[in-house]
Amino acid sequence: MSLPSNAVVIAGPWRAIVVGGGHAGCEAALAIARSGFDVLLVTQNVDRIGWMSCNPSIGGIGKSHLVAEIDALGGEMARACDAASVHSKWLNSSRGPAVRALRAQCDKLAYATAMRRTLEMQPRLHIKQVDVKRLHLEGDRLAGIVSSTDLIFLSDVVVLTTGTFLDAVLHTGLRQQAGGRMGDGPSFGLGTQLRDLAVATMRHKTGTCPRVDGRTVAWDQLEPDHGHDPPPAMSRQSTGVQLPQMPCYLTYTNSKTHAVITANLDRSPMYSGIIEGTGPRYCPSIEDKVVRFAHHERHFLFLEREGWQTDEIYVSGLSTSLPADTQLEMVRTLPGLQEAEIVRFGYAVEYDAVDARALSRDLQVRNLPSLYLAGQINGTSGYEEAAAQGLVAGINAVAKLRGDPAVIFERSNSYLGVMVDDLTTQGADEPYRMFTSRAEHRLELRWSNADLRLTPLGRRCGLVGDAQWHKFEARGNRMKCAREVLHKTIVRPSKDELANVQALGAGQLGTPTTVAQLLCRAGVNWPQVAQWLPPQFGAGPHSELDDDDREELTTEARYAGYVEREQRRQARMIKLDSWKIAPDFDFGAIGSLSAEVVQKLSKVRPETLGQAARVPGVTAAAVQALGFALRRAVSTTKRGLEDLPAEDTVDAVG
Repeated sequence: MSLPSNAVVIAGPWRAIVVGGGHAGCEAALAIARSGFDVLLVTQNVDRIGWMSCNPSIGGIGKSHLVAEIDALGGEMARACDAASVHSKWLNSSRGPAVRALRAQCDKLAYATAMRRTLEMQPRLHIKQVDVKRLHLEGDRLAGIVSSTDLIFLSDVVVLTTGTFLDAVLHTGLRQQAGGRMGDGPSFGLGTQLRDLAVATMRHKTGTCPRVDGRTVAWDQLEPDHGHDPPPAMSRQSTGVQLPQMPCYLTYTNSKTHAVITANLDRSPMYSGIIEGTGPRYCPSIEDKVVRFAHHERHFLFLEREGWQTDEIYVSGLSTSLPADTQLEMVRTLPGLQEAEIVRFGYAVEYDAVDARALSRDLQVRNLPSLYLAGQINGTSGYEEAAAQGLVAGINAVAKLRGDPAVIFERSNSYLGVMVDDLTTQGADEPYRMFTSRAEHRLELRWSNADLRLTPLGRRCGLVGDAQWHKFEARGNRMKCAREVLHKTIVRPSKDELANVQALGAGQLGTPTTVAQLLCRAGVNWPQVAQWLPPQFGAGPHSELDDDDREELTTEARYAGYVEREQRRQARMIKLDSWKIAPDFDFGAIGSLSAEVVQKLSKVRPETLGQAARVPGVTAAAVQALGFALRRAVSTTKRGLEDLPAEDTVDAVG
């Protein structure tokens, strides 16, 4: 593409450019800078770096697992959350440890301030307010970005984290305006260029809730919901939650609310056919709730304060794109909000997202090497999913700059791996949201052991500093010693020990039993078995273990049998994932594959046999045929035959 006559080329000290200052962009830029490379972060509005455009909260079911993994790898989201949390609470606390989750409502201004300050203090990280209109190509090679004012910024790699801004339109009632967020303009040009590069896009939709003036709410009519005391921290690296806590309040819709909505559906852009994009299944608008769940008499809503420095209240659960007058009428049917005033009206955003099957598992665009995509541009929803992808893209941008192999997160070791594999294998026909149910290995992928799983990788990538590493080593060493004691300390069925065990309500002791085995019995917890442990591993004030350590060790003991069976299943899939498929492999040359399977595999371009097995519509018989073809190809070239798994591993897919 020829350059405009007034184009100015800028070659700074940076070797990477991150486009977008949202949650994905922040993590990507920090990862690159902390790895020792200069990086330029460009964004339309530097005052919106790290901004919470929608719900002022971090975490939730599945999402907090991603945040814990970001933290374990040396990322920033959890630490910024602890600096801004005003309502921190455990979810699923009565259920198993694998599905427990932490959610923190945040002071949105404090969160954005903490994140921006971190970026500004980070060496090698440069920030500029720039509106990007296209990528800069030199021939077929990516060479940087071009601004709307024809400034050309050169770089070796680019990470696009454009969120909901690609060709974005805002909807309030039947009124539309260009924009990726109320008050901020859209990004035009990049979406068209991606399509020109044969990267398929689709139309997605998301929405936000009205914010009401807290001074007009009748708080005495509402039920308060308090967080946990003391408030749990999201990050293992922080000194704890830093701000005073505040309650949320519960209210609910009713027949009057539903009547207002139903009477105005013809003015809804969703139900009048104006919005064509697909919305998030698990965070539907209030219009959707009323229409799809007409049998429900009411829907619960939470009033969440947006921070200590504002009286704005976020009405969580009331996402809507109805006209402003309808929104006010609807809000005033809610208990406690009969005289409420709306400060900001809700709206929907319709935007372009990329079909993530165009990406490899390092989040690099196959058709344009050195270009990485992260966040809602890949079809996801939520701050946590975006930040996690930003970290993956940043880590792999560094690997590209170093000439190192890509860093691939596996389904068996992280929720990061689950999400990236889901996106690049299946795509996202609707906005993707992380849940614990998406992870087949969730018994091992707990919130509580994210550091044990991933901090060594973060250290190798250069993201985990000395303080975090020493803290991790100390925890690992004391847990290793305690683990050995649990499995080596034996309680024998003597008269005295039988009495002690029966006093626990743990049943009979017929044979010598380890303390680890006792912990597996119903109703037995660490303080009860401490009598058999050395004081440094007990439950008293002189113990070297903290509450998190004891809980994690207890969980390990109780899950041991389940995890062992799961690991046997994992081993088979790991073997399948060791079968590499060349980027130009001709699936059509395998005569036994149906045309449908060839089409699906050719579109996804799986990198391994295991990934091919996870492509929707690819049968076990097709995977077996592909495995045989790969074996023949390797046999022909005489390379790596000894590394291939046995043929019965392929059979096991079915």
